[in-house]
Amino acid sequence: MIFRLFITTIVLFALRLFGQELPPIQNYTPIEYNAGNQNWSMAQSADRTIYVANNDGLLEFNGNSWSLYQMPYGTPVKSVMAFDDKIYTGSYMEFGYWDRNAYGKLDYISISDRLKEPLIEDEDFWNITQLKDWVLFQSLDRVYVYNIHSSTFQIFDVRSNNPKIFEIDGKIYFQDIGKGFFTLENGEPIMVSDEAVFKNINIVGAFSVDNHILVITEEGSFYNLGNEGIIEWKITSLDDFSLTKIFSAIQLHDGSFVLGTISKGIYHLNKNGGVLKHINQEKGINNNTVLSLFQDNDYNLWLGLDNGISIVNLESPFREYIDYAGSIGVVYTAKKIDNLLYLGTNQGLFYKRIDRNDEFKLIDGTEGQVWSLKEIDGTLFCGHHTGTYVVRNGEVNKISSVPGTWDVQSISGRSNLLIQGNYKGLSILENDDGNWKYRNSIVGFDSSTRFFETVGDYHILVNHDYKGVYDLKISNDLTSVEKIDRKESKGIGSSLLRYNNQILYSTINGVFKYNKNNEEFIAESVLTNNFFNEDEHIIGILRSTNNFERLWGFTKNNIITVSKGHLSKEPQMIKIPVPAAFRRTMGVLGFESVVHLGDELYLIGISNGYITLDLNAIEKRVYEVKIGSAIKKMPNDLEDNLLIHDNPQILYEENSISFNYNVAEYDKYTEVYYQYLLEGLDEEWSSWKLSSSASFDNIPYGDYNFKVKAKIGNDVSSNTANYSFTILRPWYVSYWAIICYIIIAMLTSLLIHRIYKSYYKRQQLQLIKANNKRLKRKKLKNQKKIVQIKNEQLQELVDSKNRELAISTMSIIKKNEFLSSIKDKLKESSDNPQVKSVIKIIDRNINNEDDWKFFERAFNNADKDFLKKVKGKHPELSANDLRLCAYLRLNLSSKEIAPLLNISVRSVEVKRYRLRKKMGLSRESGLTDYIMGL
Repeated sequence: MIFRLFITTIVLFALRLFGQELPPIQNYTPIEYNAGNQNWSMAQSADRTIYVANNDGLLEFNGNSWSLYQMPYGTPVKSVMAFDDKIYTGSYMEFGYWDRNAYGKLDYISISDRLKEPLIEDEDFWNITQLKDWVLFQSLDRVYVYNIHSSTFQIFDVRSNNPKIFEIDGKIYFQDIGKGFFTLENGEPIMVSDEAVFKNINIVGAFSVDNHILVITEEGSFYNLGNEGIIEWKITSLDDFSLTKIFSAIQLHDGSFVLGTISKGIYHLNKNGGVLKHINQEKGINNNTVLSLFQDNDYNLWLGLDNGISIVNLESPFREYIDYAGSIGVVYTAKKIDNLLYLGTNQGLFYKRIDRNDEFKLIDGTEGQVWSLKEIDGTLFCGHHTGTYVVRNGEVNKISSVPGTWDVQSISGRSNLLIQGNYKGLSILENDDGNWKYRNSIVGFDSSTRFFETVGDYHILVNHDYKGVYDLKISNDLTSVEKIDRKESKGIGSSLLRYNNQILYSTINGVFKYNKNNEEFIAESVLTNNFFNEDEHIIGILRSTNNFERLWGFTKNNIITVSKGHLSKEPQMIKIPVPAAFRRTMGVLGFESVVHLGDELYLIGISNGYITLDLNAIEKRVYEVKIGSAIKKMPNDLEDNLLIHDNPQILYEENSISFNYNVAEYDKYTEVYYQYLLEGLDEEWSSWKLSSSASFDNIPYGDYNFKVKAKIGNDVSSNTANYSFTILRPWYVSYWAIICYIIIAMLTSLLIHRIYKSYYKRQQLQLIKANNKRLKRKKLKNQKKIVQIKNEQLQELVDSKNRELAISTMSIIKKNEFLSSIKDKLKESSDNPQVKSVIKIIDRNINNEDDWKFFERAFNNADKDFLKKVKGKHPELSANDLRLCAYLRLNLSSKEIAPLLNISVRSVEVKRYRLRKKMGLSRESGLTDYIMGL
């Protein structure tokens, strides 16, 4: 008992020590969860999903997203309780349960419809409790006890103003207003106490405490109920609860209590009734009216408020002091001395007693920027924009007016002297009879000295963010710099600090340690790997705490701290996950602040206050990721839920699928990242993303398996959630379609074969026809050739005849010429009768008809039907005219014609003239040309 009292005292002191720091609080407004303002009750299912009885219906929260399920008639839900795989709710004139269907959504099943006895008019069900096989639904006038196996009811008339049923040590207790405090035994109400306080004042809580029942009333009174009756418990709280009504109460897992009030938020009480913390709207929750309280499986405290929902992460290793009023500013440094906590900010030096819930007070004279707080041998030094101060019991004494004191350090072997870095170099402080004062500035170096470390006597290293590290040798009297060397910078974002008796130089390119032998900085691979690796690296500078035995760095998603290893020489590294937004709240980059407060408790300055981190409170947890829903997009852009457990077969026209998944994690400082893979489509996992959904559009047909895993902080979920589905083939590539295609292909092939066969047959016929035509053409050509040959032969014959005609004509001409010449000779002696006889004979030979007939036959053979043509065209021509035409046809001249006609050339010309006239030729027309053209 004494040990228990001692432990309780220590716990109370520790909790009081930093009473102003509150657990992380998350708020959800009606706009965020998209439902009504008031939240009357809360519960958690086996899969860690949170359910809230809200004015608009049943709210479901899986850690990522909110869903609202409305009652059949849209009535408000006033109570909720989760048991097995069902969610029981009570509302106006209705109670029943919700069951998850195959699509992952909740369906409502009414229980009150099974009642044989009607409900009371306007009956609301405000409370639900479960005990073994029984579920109890409570209204203002009745308690309905429902057996979940037999579906039978028991109904008790129980009047109450604030319906509450309490399950204590396996028994049911309730208040019947005006009658007292009851329990149920063997299905019958049994009076436990009829004290006036239990008859007339509403009971808001009843809990088992040390073998008795602690009863809490709405007026803030506490009573212990036991076999000896009731005893009022005078709690140690300084707060007067009678000034506000208590509406709800809960006993937490550690035995402490939380009271929800009508107008003052919540009070967290320890087992002795002392107030551990008071949280109201001013300190971070959404609203001061707390309608319901609930603690989940991870010991988070849920507040159902009159306007919104708040979550208090009671078991978080973080605690927050948020300066909502902006009266403190950005915290650059802090220090705990005795029972005082000091904060150095951009607005001045503040302090408060840590054993009280006082507000921080500004120390007069310290207005402005505070850079450092350093305790040396029990004296607290404050480095300020205006100089250096000694701080004692909430008061300050200015000991140096050298502007801008960055840091103050002791000097080895010179206990009465201190060295400080300022805006313009280094200076010395001296202890004169117990009082610190400014002694001198060190001449010869005037660069800003924010980070500096002493290597040995009169040897100082000073960091410059851009120029590197200055190596200073100081005179023995600490008044001047005798030698300055500069080591090249190894990168920006640099700092110089001490860790485990080593001097470290940190930049964005890694960590380097100082080698005293060669006075150079060499790479420190182990620490570089801890703070700078491929996955992440610190943003800002390194800080050391615990007398330089622990290092701190801040990355985008983690706080990294490194200390000595316990079982090996390798340093021990702890990574505390934080949201990405946390790093942006830490104020100015490069001025990160971490302060050791005691044991494993650390203070980290932020831009509007500070947080504390308890490394002992960090617990490793196991998480599971689950797929909450799968949704397909219809061709008309509407969406439809898919079966969540079976392997659904999805039409190709609906091949755009989205998945929603979650990890039920409700811690403010823990972010959940997800990684997914669609087997059958993707070859690699996606990158880690905060989004709790994934969408795939126009997925090809086939079998798929969607896989998702989660990373909660730095821990990967213990499982990988799977969802298998099949995208059916489109109709045009279905098996029946393929069979049809094969049949069509075969028919097409057959048709093509036939077409080709017909084609080739036609081609063959055409070829035969062409060959026949060719043969015919060849035959015609041959025939033409034969005709040509015959024509040529005929022509030769004609030519021969013509030659014969020409020869005969010439023979006649020559004969006639010869006879004419003889005749002419004979005419010279024409008196001789014999000569005349001979002349007559000659004339007969010259005009011999036989010659003409011979000529005519020859001419007709040579120029067939010419004479007929001429006679037909000019019937008036005489025989002599025709003879002349024939001679002209032979293109004979008048001279050649004269002997043939036995006339003179002149007579031939006359005949030609007369022939022209008979033929009716014009002067321009040549007679010979005309006859040749016939």
